[in-house]
Amino acid sequence: MSHTYERSKKIALKTIIVLGVVTVIEVMIALTGKGYIIEGVHFPWYIMNFVMICMSLYKAYLIVGEFMHMKHEVRALGMTVILPTFLLIWAIIAFMYEGGAWKGNRNTIKEKNRAVVEESVQPQGMLFNEETGHLQ
Repeated sequence: MSHTYERSKKIALKTIIVLGVVTVIEVMIALTGKGYIIEGVHFPWYIMNFVMICMSLYKAYLIVGEFMHMKHEVRALGMTVILPTFLLIWAIIAFMYEGGAWKGNRNTIKEKNRAVVEESVQPQGMLFNEETGHLQ
């Protein structure tokens, strides 16, 4: 689908304005949610993260659709971009989950080692008594 030069400029300008507005909304949500704009107002982290991810995905859709012209391509070509993206997201989630499990195991081992060390730190042998100057 081809556009005239003027029509393409209007589409690009509209897309840039929408991206700017969405970015400003993201910044306002982040600052308000952390309590920087309205003191005492804090949004739960999971709500803020969900909204930010949704808005970022919308911006990515606009950028890929308009500036990379994927909106006007055949469906199969679009799928060659979308499928690897979903696989990448799955891999990131899997690595983060695995990293959390390793961190949990590491903390468990540290706690067990600390307990063993605390149990085994008992004075052994003879101690020097400074008052009497003799070994006990």
